[in-house]
Amino acid sequence: MGEKKYRWHRIAGSKEELLLNSPNGICEIRIQEKNICITNYREGLYAFSAKCPHAGGYLSEGYVDIQGNIVCPVHRYKFNLANGRNVSGEGYYLKTYPVEIREDGIYVGIEASWLF
Repeated sequence: MGEKKYRWHRIAGSKEELLLNSPNGICEIRIQEKNICITNYREGLYAFSAKCPHAGGYLSEGYVDIQGNIVCPVHRYKFNLANGRNVSGEGYYLKTYPVEIREDGIYVGIEASWLF
């Protein structure tokens, strides 16, 4: 199969604007009927599904550990921010989304659907 195609959505003008009102450094946004979380880790921005694939915990209420994993607030399952892999051994995967920082702001890519 070919390379994934994305539709890019501008979500903020800067990292500061994006994370301004998030006390734990994780904000939740809505793009194309999808709830997505964004966080900053080691100067990189990461986007991922807002709900844990295990029990549906709201990841915006979780935290990012020192290894760069998002930790679910319900059962403490951990997922790698870069690829969504579950690192605590249960075999779940968290949906991740590409993020680009451009001159005019921050963009998140949502896979383009050619079905409609």
